[in-house]
Amino acid sequence: MKPAKKLNPVSFDSRHDRAPTLQRPVRCRARPLQMDTHVTPHQHPWAQLSCCGNGLMQVSVKQGALETTYIVPPTRAVWIPPNVEHTVTVLETAEMRTVDFHSTAMPPGWESSRVLVVSSLLRELIQALAEPESGVREQALMTLASNELGRAPAQALGVPLPRDKRLRALCEAILAAPAERATLSEWAVDIGASERTVARLFRTELSTSFQQWRQQAVLAHALPMLAKGMSIGHVAAATGYASDSAFSAMFKAAMGQPPSSFQTKASDTLQAF
Repeated sequence: MKPAKKLNPVSFDSRHDRAPTLQRPVRCRARPLQMDTHVTPHQHPWAQLSCCGNGLMQVSVKQGALETTYIVPPTRAVWIPPNVEHTVTVLETAEMRTVDFHSTAMPPGWESSRVLVVSSLLRELIQALAEPESGVREQALMTLASNELGRAPAQALGVPLPRDKRLRALCEAILAAPAERATLSEWAVDIGASERTVARLFRTELSTSFQQWRQQAVLAHALPMLAKGMSIGHVAAATGYASDSAFSAMFKAAMGQPPSSFQTKASDTLQAF
């Protein structure tokens, strides 16, 4: 198991003066964050859309007994319901955008976290809302942003995390090194447990097998790379596959479509915020 990266912890004040209100129900903030920045666990009484204009983030959301980690490129965003604890780790230097929604501007029924596809229009609305504005134009932007949010399709990019400390250490190590192809027995040695014990923990903690969980972790890393226009060969190598065909076969079996269906051509790559 590779040693954990040294993270730079920062905290955000959830009582900032840009909190959404009845009069201004959608508010946006932007801030640059360096690679390996870790936003400490926090929550706020309003819903939030977390995304980045460039770079790559890992957002972990703890809702009830379940914690789920999402890998977030600029073409995706994470919806975080009110009063839900979450953390952010910057995997590549990023321009982070947080869009806060008052309860009156939330899409109905959105009580669980999810990853959303960021349309060109939604991206431009977020950009405009991050700039100082007031009056009729701001009201129109907030109304349109709320409407466009409700139309955004969801995408399965979540990876559940366990509560057991040993299994969590193993899962976090895999997320940090998706190309590592160690067997379950080898991972088990690194956390001081038997292969049988770790296999049982996967079943009891996450209701899945090691191979199924690792596949979700691989997909979580692969989809953002494909969305950024990287070649299938590059993505296959970065996620530990010896050949393009082996990666493509796994991907199609899991997603129902070949990786090329999720690949953004260089000429079509979305511009950063």
